[in-house]
Amino acid sequence: MKANAPLIGALILAVSSAMQCIAAPARAALRARVQQQSEADLHGTARVRDRAVPDAVVWLDAPNAPAARAGGPRAVLDQRNLAFVPHVVIVRVGSTVDFPNNDRVFHNVFSYRDGKRFDLGTYPVGTERQVVFDQPGLSRIFCNIHPGMAAYVMTVDTPYFAHADENGAFTIREAPGGSYTYHAWRPGAAELSGTWASDWGPLSLVWK
Repeated sequence: MKANAPLIGALILAVSSAMQCIAAPARAALRARVQQQSEADLHGTARVRDRAVPDAVVWLDAPNAPAARAGGPRAVLDQRNLAFVPHVVIVRVGSTVDFPNNDRVFHNVFSYRDGKRFDLGTYPVGTERQVVFDQPGLSRIFCNIHPGMAAYVMTVDTPYFAHADENGAFTIREAPGGSYTYHAWRPGAAELSGTWASDWGPLSLVWK
């Protein structure tokens, strides 16, 4: 029996090494699956046929997302040269939007249709008013003094959203892994929606 001890020891060592070789790929595969389901930036483009859409907004449904933090980032809808800048803003429910008057004339910002209804009254150059957008939906923004001024505030109940740049490109930071429902909207068009998965690559939105 003692004579076979070295042989038995060698067999145990060989089996242990083989098990480690098998376990290593399994651990690597597990890490890959976890990384695939973890948060990652979602990139995409918004187009009308072959033309970029700079004012498109995109958001993802997120029923289990953490609640919004008080005192979070504020959005700005400026007034300059008899226009709202930018033309479209997207914010999370509970966000504050600042409406500074950096123009040369008085303005009166209001919204009376679907979404958040308010009237900030007439206020002079160099001053600012604020509105808390506390319900989801699209708010159409106007000026009571200058009928040619119009803008949009899209309020969404999710932390995962983005605004397309001048090239129609957008990035949703730290989007959830797995599959989810997306929504997209732009002025003058119907809302797009569908299902996307985090491992499908960039999201291409095309309005016909």
